[in-house]
Amino acid sequence: MDKIGDLASKKAAVIFTKSSCFMCHSIKALFYDIGASPEIHELDQDPRGKEMEWALRSLGCNPCVPAVFIGGKFVGSSKDIISLQIDGSLKQMLIDAKAIWF
Repeated sequence: MDKIGDLASKKAAVIFTKSSCFMCHSIKALFYDIGASPEIHELDQDPRGKEMEWALRSLGCNPCVPAVFIGGKFVGSSKDIISLQIDGSLKQMLIDAKAIWF
């Protein structure tokens, strides 16, 4: 769990993903389209990936990827991020966290 917290707090926007996950790809693309450059951690490429997967599940992220952190705080998975995008609050969250500038 400490590893997740450490990684999540190093950048304004952090996404934990798996390279084979299509929703992960979609969420990454959304962030890039908005103008954010999130830190990406591919759990299937990390030697401690399984351990981090369990830590994400304990945060309530099920499925465990994509798991999105903005400003060091767990925001949610794909359905949460899509909901924030639809209601217009995702961009402001990224601006407030200094993940994008306007």
